[in-house]
Amino acid sequence: MSTWRSTFHPARFGTALDDGRIRCGLCPRHCAMRPGQLGFCGVRGNHEGALVSYNYGKSVHATEEMIETEAVYHYAPGSRILSMGNIGCMMNCAYCHNWKTSQARQVAEDDVHRYTPQEVVALALRHGIRVLSWTYNDPVVWHEFVTETATLARAHGLLNLYKSAFYISEQAIAELLPLIDIFSLSLKSMDPAYYRKLTKGELAPVLAGIKQVHRSGRHLELSTLMITDLSDDEDTARAVSRFVLDELDASVPLHFVRFHPDYQMTGSIRTPIPRLERARALALELGVRHVYLGNVYDHDATHTACGSCGTRLVERYGMIARGVGLDGSRCASCGAESGIRGGVAEARALDHAPPAPGLRLSEHRWQGDLRSLHVQVRNDSALPREVRHRPLERPGWTVIRLQPGESHRFILAKSAPDESGVVVAVEDGVGSSLHDVFDRAHFPTVAREAGTLDADISPLPAFPR
Repeated sequence: MSTWRSTFHPARFGTALDDGRIRCGLCPRHCAMRPGQLGFCGVRGNHEGALVSYNYGKSVHATEEMIETEAVYHYAPGSRILSMGNIGCMMNCAYCHNWKTSQARQVAEDDVHRYTPQEVVALALRHGIRVLSWTYNDPVVWHEFVTETATLARAHGLLNLYKSAFYISEQAIAELLPLIDIFSLSLKSMDPAYYRKLTKGELAPVLAGIKQVHRSGRHLELSTLMITDLSDDEDTARAVSRFVLDELDASVPLHFVRFHPDYQMTGSIRTPIPRLERARALALELGVRHVYLGNVYDHDATHTACGSCGTRLVERYGMIARGVGLDGSRCASCGAESGIRGGVAEARALDHAPPAPGLRLSEHRWQGDLRSLHVQVRNDSALPREVRHRPLERPGWTVIRLQPGESHRFILAKSAPDESGVVVAVEDGVGSSLHDVFDRAHFPTVAREAGTLDADISPLPAFPR
């Protein structure tokens, strides 16, 4: 039986050693592998004396999301992105929200989809998406596929976003810099012992890589996941803020992100919001100009305000962003530069005609912290078909058109405080499944009906202990 491990692709950064081993230079681990052996990531290995990648073109389902899901608030707010995530990882964080795909030994064959660079770019173009986002488990270990697809994407006028924990070598970063427009990088702590114990990595190369990106002038935003009782303290907030101020620039956006229990840390609780608020207050007091809270709703710390006059420039609710006070890249009130690149995306045109007869309608209610949803649809007919969705309380449908045989996955999110849910409508011949999204960086692999569901628990696969 053929599996995702059955095929491989030549990999870069391999150095042959005298004893038949190959050393991989993609990440700071520099794994030295005997023939037939895999590296720490589980997806790069020594095949008959050559370094190969076993995950080239192998991905979770491509998913249409919003740029805000990637902790990017200062580049093209409100833009739709095509999120691409692979399998394997150069780290093993005890709290990983994507462990089902980041840890190669846990990958289920049903979770693996296969794409070529041409298919990824064509998918984005067909649905009018301008940004490819390399995300989820971590794009570092997908280096060959990322760089080849990103090159093709740029040739077609698309942007590339790189969401990563950035445990990566200097030479690999150098290959990314000409191709990646937006870097959203995770700085988990400023404590080397934390990195060694909880991520199985090292802090120093991450800091060096972040500084390398900043020197390049590429757009950079940082995020820190505040783990309950481990890194949600004032010391972490101060240390991360000082790094931004001393080694980067006060204008680099900083996101303190709320944690949900997962993987090997299901005995914990969600980060208490007052601790996130205190972290933000400390960062602002120290001089970081743009500090946000992630994975929270109904909070002023998700909006962007003018640093000069305080006028609200971008208003956000969950993953939805609206420009409310911008004149180009400047504050419409005082004329100060906002620091926001790429312009605010225009809202999609809505179809106000009633749905055609024969569409199957289904209502889905938001519950507690479960305020977003991945919808996976597949057109199994021989004709083009459409899928529609809208908030329960407001008219006007967003329409997604599917080619025969096309499978598409997209995110829906609560977009206003008074919104109670969404309606999804599909034509005959279109199959669908629903996947609750607990937080913005989480890729679910269990359909709603297959998991547990209450006000604050997403239907997640349980880590087999």
